[in-house]
Amino acid sequence: MITVLIIICSLVILFFVFYQKRKNELLLKNVEQQRRFDEELIKTQQEIQEETLKHIGRELHDNIGQMLVMSTMQMNAASKVVTDDVKIKVNNAAETLKSTLDEVRSLSKSLNSDVIFNIGFVATLENEISHLNKSGLIEASLSIIGEKVDFENKKDEIILFRILQEFFSNTLKYAEAEHINVTLSYKEQFLNIKVEDDGVGFNLETADRSSGLINMEKRAELLNAMFQLKSQPENGTILTLEYPFRTV
Repeated sequence: MITVLIIICSLVILFFVFYQKRKNELLLKNVEQQRRFDEELIKTQQEIQEETLKHIGRELHDNIGQMLVMSTMQMNAASKVVTDDVKIKVNNAAETLKSTLDEVRSLSKSLNSDVIFNIGFVATLENEISHLNKSGLIEASLSIIGEKVDFENKKDEIILFRILQEFFSNTLKYAEAEHINVTLSYKEQFLNIKVEDDGVGFNLETADRSSGLINMEKRAELLNAMFQLKSQPENGTILTLEYPFRTV
């Protein structure tokens, strides 16, 4: 009788252990499936957004840009046939149109991922810093430390730039900052990026998690990059990224 009880208890224990093991395997499988689903969803959203931005960039360059070119040419032609007192005003208008054309071309470059892919991450970032300074809304600077390293995956450059672009946008909209500084530090195994503004800052614990912040974090996950955001009221905001590149 004791032997039978021992056998029954052993079977119950074995069944329980097997059941728990199987349950844990299923839970891990579900977690992995959810992770893959979320990753594919993020990639799809990224692709849709890039195609939309690419289309807008092309429209700005091809249509709006050409219209501004024609308007500038018409202004230059008009300045040759008007009186001297009107000529000054026409020339000023022509200069304004030319400056607007330069801004449109600069903006189209930052939106079009094909352009980013061709000219590279650093050149695109330099273009964006120049665009911020020309806007008159903020004073921006870029510092590069170390020897530049090419990315093995060129698409990573686009994703990394979009993270910084989102930070710039949030700074302009909410931070009331006067300065924004970007530092690229090239290390042997990774690229360290630090972006800081001198704006009003915010409390990370109580602040609403906006779509912009979530997008930055999710994009960093796609790159297997370390993402850290620090901010305090009246002390500005600092974004730190550590992207593990592989040299070509």
